[in-house]
Amino acid sequence: MSNGAWADQENDLIVADYFAMLADDVSGRPYNKAEHRRGLLPLLNERSEGSVEFKHQNISAVLKGLGEDWIPGYKPAFNFQMTLVDAVARWLALNPAWLGRHAGAGAPTGLAEARPIWIRPPPTLSNQPPPQELEQMLHIARKFDVAARDERNRVSTQ
Repeated sequence: MSNGAWADQENDLIVADYFAMLADDVSGRPYNKAEHRRGLLPLLNERSEGSVEFKHQNISAVLKGLGEDWIPGYKPAFNFQMTLVDAVARWLALNPAWLGRHAGAGAPTGLAEARPIWIRPPPTLSNQPPPQELEQMLHIARKFDVAARDERNRVSTQ
């Protein structure tokens, strides 16, 4: 089994597979994480099933840092190589529709009912990630141009 750093090609393969599962998850289609993992193993450099699972958690952490959806079954694990951020950025650059998929979703139609009054305990005031995640999330944010993404979303809704 390989214990070395993941090559760009391996990162690109697992990121693409992760987004395939995430697309199914977001649209409510059933998918099998074990089948995806088993399908990836022959394409990777002698990685174990556990390392593939952990890399999926790393991808969740990168997406959380970017403010994107991530697969709830893969709890974010923030100790990852920064080359994984590059792989996610490459995938997003090749699939710009992914970032714009929510652009027109919330457009008011005039037919929506008013939201009910919140009658529960107040939400916490802290949206900050735990301190051990903060530095990595800031590093991800510096690598990914959030302002450009927001501009693309504004243009696509006009």
